[in-house]
Amino acid sequence: MQIIDIKVPGKKYPAFVGENALQELRAILSERTYSKIMIVTDETVGKLHLQTLLNSLPESTSPVVYSAPSGEKAKTFSVYEKCLSFAIEAGLDRKACILALGGGAVGDLSGFVAATFMRGIHYIQIPTTILAHDSAVGGKVAINHPLGKNLVGVFHHPEAVIYYTPFLSTLPPRQIRSGFAEVVKEALIADPLFLKQLMKEAVDLTSMPNLPFYLKKGMEVKAAVVQEDEKEMGIRAFLNFGHTLGHALEANAGYGVLTHGEAVMTGMIFALSISRKQLGLQFPLDEFIQWIEKLGYEWRIPKEAGFEELLQWMKRDKKAIAQKPMFVLLKEIGKPVMEEADEKLLRECFYQLM
Repeated sequence: MQIIDIKVPGKKYPAFVGENALQELRAILSERTYSKIMIVTDETVGKLHLQTLLNSLPESTSPVVYSAPSGEKAKTFSVYEKCLSFAIEAGLDRKACILALGGGAVGDLSGFVAATFMRGIHYIQIPTTILAHDSAVGGKVAINHPLGKNLVGVFHHPEAVIYYTPFLSTLPPRQIRSGFAEVVKEALIADPLFLKQLMKEAVDLTSMPNLPFYLKKGMEVKAAVVQEDEKEMGIRAFLNFGHTLGHALEANAGYGVLTHGEAVMTGMIFALSISRKQLGLQFPLDEFIQWIEKLGYEWRIPKEAGFEELLQWMKRDKKAIAQKPMFVLLKEIGKPVMEEADEKLLRECFYQLM
């Protein structure tokens, strides 16, 4: 089993990755005297994995379970309110703990509820997707606003991340692609050798014997950035590589139509194209595209997507300044920068990707 220590000012917590991770959860809950345990999951994950989690809890634990809608539908104001109401009616207090069993959406919802319930209670991330390897680390929790993704949120770190890798065996191919896109992102912004390894070894996403290692590497990249810039005042924004257009595509299509990773992969190719023209990035983009196509990614911008409409979404992105979209670009692989891009260049790169 892999153990990663995540350190931020005033707090340190572990991430356990592997086939024995649930044993660590039992140990944590046995050591601490939580007044009540509330599990937050979703309709899909609950059917697949809830019983496994329940069987792994200390015998003295009598948790209550809230089931949210699957995917991004969990991250709405109405579901957030319902989850809070459930917690109140179930008798949670300031000594309670929430277990987030699910993908990134469940983790975001659970963390935001934990952060705001009675001004903050403990929670533990239990990811069940590849995508959540990224979102489970770092303490960013949020729900969506109709005008933008993750616009309502706070920083609230979990007490631990329990990454039980057998949960990943039930993922459909589309969700595997979605999660793997974030692993690729982490390699692009931080580690050219890791990127070369991925492009050489990852030729079939349905069979990746080195997946636990890839996840550990990705989480280490995230942890290192978070340790240096917890509140996204500087370099943490680099973790949003590909997300400016990616979030715009998600919002424009309607949350849940595109997976997060699908949208981010398109956004990364967009950012790589801008980087080559604006910063002179030397990168074999055609070779990269051939690789991701073999992995099953459909990376082109949907033909029905309009540039002007997506530009408005990008102007509302959290990184935007004075309604000017800002992009994480690459001077070199592993050397990201934050820059504004000329609208003419954005338009040019946009239509080349359709």
